[in-house]
Amino acid sequence: MNGPTALQDPSAPASWRIALPHTAAAVPVARALVRTALSELAHGTDRDTAELLTAELVANAVEHAAGDGPIELVVELSPSSCKVEVHDPDPAPPGDLTAPGFGEPDPWQEHGRGLLLIRALSSACGHRATGSGKAVWFRLRTVPRQRRPA
Repeated sequence: MNGPTALQDPSAPASWRIALPHTAAAVPVARALVRTALSELAHGTDRDTAELLTAELVANAVEHAAGDGPIELVVELSPSSCKVEVHDPDPAPPGDLTAPGFGEPDPWQEHGRGLLLIRALSSACGHRATGSGKAVWFRLRTVPRQRRPA
């Protein structure tokens, strides 16, 4: 794992990059990394939302990406936002991430809400091709200090 590029200065950009196994064990590791990064730098992004959306991206990559190559988690913090990317070896796009789907998910189905959550809770999201597959990402804005919960 590469550590932060800025030491404890919330006004400076910081980033982390870590390879995760292509297994369900990657989900709690990714959640913990995001929570720790936001906590260590006292970053103004909502930690619960960042953890939830990160878990959704990683779980989708584990479940849907072809192949068994590693998944890579990239966390970038700036004074105004948190961006999380999940890289996987499958070049196929992750479905319609940036536009509303047709209809509501079936309430009896266990799956099918991840992309809906990412679209609804992030300030921006999308995907892009990479040299080894794709990166799926979301961005959360920081919450002004006077509005943050204690």
